Formats: sequence, structure tokens, C-alpha cells
Amino acid sequence: MARGHQKIQSQAKAAEKLSKLKKQQGHSATDQKKAAQKALVHVCVVCKAQMPDPKTYKQHFENKHPKNDLPEDLKAI
Repeated sequence: MARGHQKIQSQAKAAEKLSKLKKQQGHSATDQKKAAQKALVHVCVVCKAQMPDPKTYKQHFENKHPKNDLPEDLKAI
């Protein structure tokens, strides 16, 4: 009888381990880095820093490059 109970425990443990592996596959560090890189679409013309949206880009440009003229695409924002 003891072997039957051990078998059930072993199967449950294996199933839990397998489910953890499947869950981790979709969240690897390289996948997250690739997704984050796709979100950075605006590139500063002066220092080549990448930003996710034009508002952040404008704030960056005003704070980091105050002596340079604002690019045309940021003047409307």
C-alpha cells in the first residue's frame, strides 16, 4: 500500500514541476528584453537615447539638451 501512495505523490510532484516549466517558458528574460526594446520607438537625435513616447522624448530633450533647438516633430507636442 505504501508504494501506491508514493506513486500518487510522485505523479503530483512531477505534474507540478512540469506546470512550472510551462509557465516559465513564456516569461524568459530575453523575451521580456525584446518586448521592452520594441516599445522604445523614439530616438534622441543628439545622444541616441531611446524613449517610449513623444512626451518623454520632449521632456528628455528639454532637460538634457537645453542649448539645442527642439526638433520639428516635438514642437507640436
